[in-house]
Amino acid sequence: MTATHLLASPHLTRLAAEEKSAEVTDWAARLGWVVGLLLFIALVYWLMRQGWKWRGTLQGDLPELAGAPSDPGPAKLEMTGRYHGSTTAGQWLDRIVAHGLGTRSRVELSLTDAGLDVVRPGARDFFIPKEALREARLDKGIAGKVLAEGGLLIVTWEHGDKLLDSGFRSDHAAEQAEWVETLNDMIDNARSQSETAGTTETEGAR
Repeated sequence: MTATHLLASPHLTRLAAEEKSAEVTDWAARLGWVVGLLLFIALVYWLMRQGWKWRGTLQGDLPELAGAPSDPGPAKLEMTGRYHGSTTAGQWLDRIVAHGLGTRSRVELSLTDAGLDVVRPGARDFFIPKEALREARLDKGIAGKVLAEGGLLIVTWEHGDKLLDSGFRSDHAAEQAEWVETLNDMIDNARSQSETAGTTETEGAR
């Protein structure tokens, strides 16, 4: 081995040691970033849960949801798809979370003469009586979920003293127009019958 090699060897050893130290330092920095990111995600998740609970507390005056009657009659229409949430009517970002209405889920809808039965596998079912139905339409967004124009079936209904919009997306989007037409016909007929009954009672009281 030449003198030059002997002089170079300590220098090479020092460089190798420095490179190894740099690698260890990089891994420590990366680990720190990962831990910091995980803590940040956990904080955001916790804040979201607290906000969800706070919103549910504010909506504590919302009555319990109705259950389906034992004999609702034959189904006029049936649909499978997704439930995308409920909001205060006309305010598509004012999400309702009380009684599980804020939970997105799969859904099976059945429309009968008694009303609209909303069955949600893995979430809470509810029933909208015919008398509580107010309007049906196609729209593009609800509760922060935005789809193509007309991609959502929105059903407006009264619960307690509050009007709600509930959004559904069928597995077969083309059938949603039929749902809008049938629901609105049912609502108009129920309103006409109610007005007729009220007129008859008034005339009978004279």
